[in-house]
Amino acid sequence: MRRRACEPPRLRAPLGPASPAASLPEGEPGPGPRFLALHLPWLATEILRLPGPVLTWHMQGNRRLVAAADPAALALGVRPGQALGDAQALAPGVPAHPDRPEAAAARLSDLALWSLRIAPLAAPEPPDGLLVNITGAVGLHGGEGEVLRRAVAGLARLGHAASGAVAGSAAAAMALARCGIPALVPGGGEATALAPLPIEVLRLEAGVAAGLRRLGLHRIGEVLSQPRAPLARRFGAGLVLALDRATGIVPAPFRSIRPPPDRHAALDVEEPLITRTAIEIAAEHLLARLCAGLEREGRGLRRLVLRAHRADGGVQELAVGLGLASRDPRHLSRLLSPRLEELAPGFGFDRIALLAEATELLAAAQSGLEGEDGRAALAALLDRVAQRLPAWGLRPRESHWPERAVVRADPLAPGTAPAAVPAGWAARPRPLRLLRRPERLEAMALLPDDPPVRILWRARWIPVRAAEGPERLEPEWWRDRPGRPVRDYYRLEIPDGRRLWVCRSGGPGSSRWYLHGILP
Repeated sequence: MRRRACEPPRLRAPLGPASPAASLPEGEPGPGPRFLALHLPWLATEILRLPGPVLTWHMQGNRRLVAAADPAALALGVRPGQALGDAQALAPGVPAHPDRPEAAAARLSDLALWSLRIAPLAAPEPPDGLLVNITGAVGLHGGEGEVLRRAVAGLARLGHAASGAVAGSAAAAMALARCGIPALVPGGGEATALAPLPIEVLRLEAGVAAGLRRLGLHRIGEVLSQPRAPLARRFGAGLVLALDRATGIVPAPFRSIRPPPDRHAALDVEEPLITRTAIEIAAEHLLARLCAGLEREGRGLRRLVLRAHRADGGVQELAVGLGLASRDPRHLSRLLSPRLEELAPGFGFDRIALLAEATELLAAAQSGLEGEDGRAALAALLDRVAQRLPAWGLRPRESHWPERAVVRADPLAPGTAPAAVPAGWAARPRPLRLLRRPERLEAMALLPDDPPVRILWRARWIPVRAAEGPERLEPEWWRDRPGRPVRDYYRLEIPDGRRLWVCRSGGPGSSRWYLHGILP
């Protein structure tokens, strides 16, 4: 359950594109580091992209509790930590969705990457914060107040309400932001700015915070005024370290997010490219650049996208998929070249771009080793075939029902072997060819449980020379609807030597017979 140490009234509605920080006086940055902290209090509900009111819930033991609520739901009396039933009684009709902490964490990482436009060092601060090291970058934006205003306005355009603060320590800036105080703390003023805040904003262990409250220490300033040695003896060095990091005495480690590598290559030309030869030359040039970058990263392409920008503003796109990762420009050129016929240049293309949309690790391999060249050659052949015809393979899957026992898969993907037959169980033969649509049959048997002695197949009565069965297959209750009929399978041999795999749907006494496959 997310718990917020403080939640002033100003945070009960999304902030507008401007921030109150724009009207605050500029602090004196001083020679030390400067940090911008941004708090996104409604991130857990904003990622749902739904109009309010809305809330999310999570399981705690066998209880459903409210995990987060947007401002509209809070106005109706919903609070995080409530039982979901109580919240729905207070706000009937408010949609409740399962909490998605993984999606929120992924969105926070994306926003941290977006924050790199403010300064080159930024990091997510889970579960709902961002930290940006703006040391040395303030002058590029016109001051700290302008940095804060632009950051909050940018997040608002992305659909996220935020509050922020700037201070000389990351912990102080984040504490102020989480309390909705858009402060610009001058260098060395962190202790004064933090003094009125509750101790929970320091993210202390629950036992430490509870112990301080039992002593009557509810504010950070009250804790800072106490002798350090007794605090360390009673609550451990972690409390003193948290205070020192918040006040800027001890620098805290800052692990900036690393942007993903830019895996694309583009070519801009003054004279638009119209002929196919010119487009091919440009594509080969870009392939060489793109593959050289992938080689430095030790990666190979699985999906390549070509974007051709026309002089009149239109954009055309081609995509090429590969069965095995590759960074061989010649192979990629052979795949891409036939697809260039699909482009309609019109007045010409003034920009050609190649994008590595999907990549994977590709270790360097020595050519000529037995087995390696054969697999690579097969992959190259399948890649060329797949540009004109669908190419796929079959992979076994655990299932009792024959039509579910295999699935389509990448033809070069490593297969998964089916589970071994348990000891004492006889392995049942299965058909080499399974009919996509079972053929309806009529059958005659001496007794209801006996195998057929004659079958009516394709308007002709055929005697059965030999038969084995039945083999009963029960429905898969975890997948099938209730009441699905059982199947009894028989292996039949007819006079021309063919062996058929037939089934009776519904058990003994049923007259629904089907041919499901051809046995070897």
